[in-house]
Amino acid sequence: MPKVSDAHLQARRREILDAAATCFARDGFHRTSMQDIVRESGISAGLIYRYFAGKDDMIAAIVTEWHEHRATLIDAARGAEQAPDADRLFSVYLDLLRSVGRPETAQDLHLGLQVWAETIRTPRIRELARHGVDGPRAAAAETIRSAAQHGKLPTHLDADAFARILIAVYQGLMLQTAWDDTVDNEAFVRAVETTLTALTRR
Repeated sequence: MPKVSDAHLQARRREILDAAATCFARDGFHRTSMQDIVRESGISAGLIYRYFAGKDDMIAAIVTEWHEHRATLIDAARGAEQAPDADRLFSVYLDLLRSVGRPETAQDLHLGLQVWAETIRTPRIRELARHGVDGPRAAAAETIRSAAQHGKLPTHLDADAFARILIAVYQGLMLQTAWDDTVDNEAFVRAVETTLTALTRR
């Protein structure tokens, strides 16, 4: 029997996770059954169990990927070989806010809310979510702190608290967009941009 390539294994794993994410976003974690994921993916239950022990493992994998993607954006904004740059960080942050209003992110919004709800009841998911937020928050705080030291932001600005505010604004926009279709994403982002600009051009 020919050896299955790593690329094939990763592609099949991706298919399973994408199907699970679709089901979770539509029906919630606890209303989704393994049979639902089998139907959505078109992959047999036996094969799915070769990749994941059950729904909890799928949820954990999705949460990890979700936060890793956002951490990558923050790292790219900070610059791997350059001094931390608040302007670049804020630019990427505003793009992240804009992405919340795009129709293609609707599933991500619903999935995100499911994850937040699950953190209350499942310690493993709470730990993964906290880790996923704490890393980007610390990176953003470092950039903000450096900008303040170089006179680009107010020196009295609490970097960690301000990083938490940025995260809270993003999470709040996700929540409002998920249940209120009257949210004007462009106006929201403009208001945030005006606030950030006022800080950097004081």
